[in-house]
Parts: sequence; C-alpha cells; structure tokens
Amino acid sequence: MAAPMICKLALEDGTVATGESVGAPGTTTGEVVFNTAMTGYQEIITDPSYRGQIVVMTSPQIGNYGVNEQDGESNGTHLSGLVMRECARRYSNHRATGSLPEFLTSHGVPGISGVDTRGITRRLRTAGAMRGALSTELLDDRKLVELARSIPVMEGRDLAREVMPAESYAWTEPLQPDCDSEPKYKVVAIDCGIKRNILRSLIDIGSEVHVVPGHVGAEQILAREPTGVLVGNGPGDPASVTATIETLKHLVGRVPIFAICLGHQMLALALGGKTYKLSFGHHGANHPVLNMATSRVEITSQNHGFAVDTDSLADTNLYPTHTSLYDGSLEGFAHRSEPIFAVQYHPEAAPGPHDSTYLFDTFAHNMRTDRPAASFAARPGLPYPCSRPR
Repeated sequence: MAAPMICKLALEDGTVATGESVGAPGTTTGEVVFNTAMTGYQEIITDPSYRGQIVVMTSPQIGNYGVNEQDGESNGTHLSGLVMRECARRYSNHRATGSLPEFLTSHGVPGISGVDTRGITRRLRTAGAMRGALSTELLDDRKLVELARSIPVMEGRDLAREVMPAESYAWTEPLQPDCDSEPKYKVVAIDCGIKRNILRSLIDIGSEVHVVPGHVGAEQILAREPTGVLVGNGPGDPASVTATIETLKHLVGRVPIFAICLGHQMLALALGGKTYKLSFGHHGANHPVLNMATSRVEITSQNHGFAVDTDSLADTNLYPTHTSLYDGSLEGFAHRSEPIFAVQYHPEAAPGPHDSTYLFDTFAHNMRTDRPAASFAARPGLPYPCSRPR
C-alpha cells in the first residue's frame, strides 16, 4: 500500500500544519475561514459563495455519509480547499454514490486531513480570517507562508463575476417531486452565485422562475414582467458588484424584492446603507438569529464574510428585522413603504429544520398584494402550494 501523500496548510501569520492529502494534488490559495456545520459538506464544497476560500471544518469527522448526485448547490465546485481533522474514507448512506476523497479528487479540489482544526480555528477566531496556501508540492514551510502572504485580500474583489452564469436560463426543479401546481407568480432570480435550493424554494411557493446573470440591467429584468425579483447569494466583497447594485437601484419601487446573503448586502448598498468586513465571518448551520417582530429565535445557516452596518440604515427608508445573537450584527431589514426585504442568512438551507422558510411565504404575500407584509411574524400554518412539510 502506497504511503499517503503529505499535504501542508500555511497561514499568513506563519502557522503551518502538516497532514495527509485527501483530495486533488497540487497547490491552492485563498482566504482561510472555518465552518461549524456537522453536516452539509457537499453543499459547502459546491456553494459558489465559497469562491476564493479554503474552508476549515470544525466538526472532528467529515465525510461519513459520502456524496451523491442530488445534494450539489451548483454545477461544480468553488472553494479553493478543504481542511479536516479526520476525513472518512468509508461512508455509510443509502443515497451515497461515492466517498468524499473521491469527490474532491475528481473535481480537482485539494483537501487535507489529520491536522489540528481546533487549533487553526482558535487562531482564526483570535486574529480573524487569514490568507492561506494549501499544497502537496510546495513543502518548504517558509516558501508556503510567503505564498500565503502574496495573495490578494478579499476586500475589493468582485468574485461574483467569476461564478455568475453567462446566459439566462429557466429553473423548473421543485423541492417536492410531486409539485404540479400551476405557477401563481413569475420570479426573476438574479444569479451572482445563487444556490439551487433557493430556486427550488421559489418553485415550491408557486413560482415560475427565470434566472438572469448578475450583470443584467433593470430594464431587461422588467421586460420579463415579473411579479417579484429575488437576488441571491454569492462570493466576495458586495461593494465591488457594482452592476448588480445599480440594477437594484432601478428596481426599487417597481417590483417586490427579496434578497438573501450577498443580495442582502447589495440591496442595502443600493438603498443607501453601508457594509463592512467581519473579522472571521459567519460560516455554519447553527447560528441563532432573533426575529425582532416575534422575539423568537431561528437556528440558521450562514456563509458570509461581510455584513451591513446597522447604524447606516438610520438615514434610509430601511429598518432592522433580524439580528445575530452571536455578535449583534444585522441579519435582516425591510423597507418602510415598499414590498422589499432581505436577510443575511439562508432560509432555504433549513437547518432548524424549517425555522426560516416563512420568509418565502412573506415574499409570496408581497408579490400577491404588491404591499409590504405587516410584520415578519413566522406563520407555520400557511401551506405551500405543494404542501411542503413544515
């Protein structure tokens, strides 16, 4: 049996961790962040929002249930590398079609196993997200650290341009396989790296969904005569995605808008708010968020390195609706007079498992009435057209 291939991870502060390669050989760089989710690693690997990042998984064992062909959030992989304490080479799940190491290797994603992810995470929590380099080739510690220090910082990078589609397309796949209700709404989804489950959730509330690239202008969107516009997640600095921000400015007051994650940040910028870089971001499936209308706590899935400055909303027509119970950062806002609202977290990911799916009901209400919802009270009794279990 061949000896395992050595792999090293270096951080810009000089930290070097040595482990075993469990993915594609080679060298990669990116911003190193940690994710606290215990499951969902395939969704993380295929989430376009992780473009340009090396992800450290804090759960001690990753890969137990393998991978399958249904759980990907996009057509490919987007993160730069995956870091694990222990990567399971054997898996057990009736849906699995392969192992995590096989998936990483076949998609060209470097992975490292056998390193102290707890120690790395403590460093990132103390010093903030850092630039890093992962390699099976460059094993000289000093040179690998130099490589990590040479890459660009995340601020100012328009990574959304790298993951958005070249052309518009229609989306028809529902969450529920027996969903055959006639569409009640016509939604244009702006794709800056949007996750498939957002599009599936739109189908499940009774929408006909047309997806357009993030660079498409407002008039082209309005020419489709939508009853609502959704702008989804994506990677990088929101302030750099100027084309989409400009589009949102021209959509305000003309159509109901629902924005998620990067969309939340870009919509805030379009309406006069400001954004800032978080120290180490929010990445995980267990983030508590306070719904300010109900005083109820939602367990949410999150993946973002930037946030909207709550104080910057004071001079706008926006008001806060949700807040993080980890650090008090803004997790949602709504417009005072227009049917427009946004959340920083991912309601479609449903880690709660369905704590936040009422937000899609709220969007449906806004499209149906062309008026903002009276409040953001969770309404678990409101059925979906496909009778999705709540």
